[in-house]
Amino acid sequence: MILWINGAFGSGKTTCAKLLEKQLPNAFLYDPEQAGFFIRDQLPKSLQQRDFQHHPEWREFNYRMLSKIATSFDGVILVPMTLVDATYVDEIIVRLQRDGIDVRHLILEANRQTLVKRLNKRFEWFNSWGKAQIDRCQSAFQSEIHAEKIITDHLSKQDVARAVANHIGLTLSSK
Repeated sequence: MILWINGAFGSGKTTCAKLLEKQLPNAFLYDPEQAGFFIRDQLPKSLQQRDFQHHPEWREFNYRMLSKIATSFDGVILVPMTLVDATYVDEIIVRLQRDGIDVRHLILEANRQTLVKRLNKRFEWFNSWGKAQIDRCQSAFQSEIHAEKIITDHLSKQDVARAVANHIGLTLSSK
């Protein structure tokens, strides 16, 4: 099973995925951003997109890698990644589902104030990439991107991980 953890920057996606990885037997943390960094590093500046998700190669690579892992690995694949373009959700998540792969898609949601506070704790000051995307993300999650939502504003990191696991029907170990 693939568990795609979506949400705005600062919503707790990666933190949640790392906690789940530690507390689920046979869990694997997959990071789609790594393909984006590779693409960015291997293209001349004139060919680079501001957001590496706009490169069709990024979407195709992640679809293929997740398909390979999901059909060869008997465990939970954790994917913490913000996706706010419905076409990109279709090209990766929905395509995997159409292929018969069990993909669970959740959105971690928090209000603007909570997101800014969390991003500040990560030393993302002023108008960082994450902060600049808050409105875009929140708008997309209200209108274009449809998945179950878990409100994280008043939850501890561990409570978010527990809520995600409970929602999916996974049992966490006490590690």
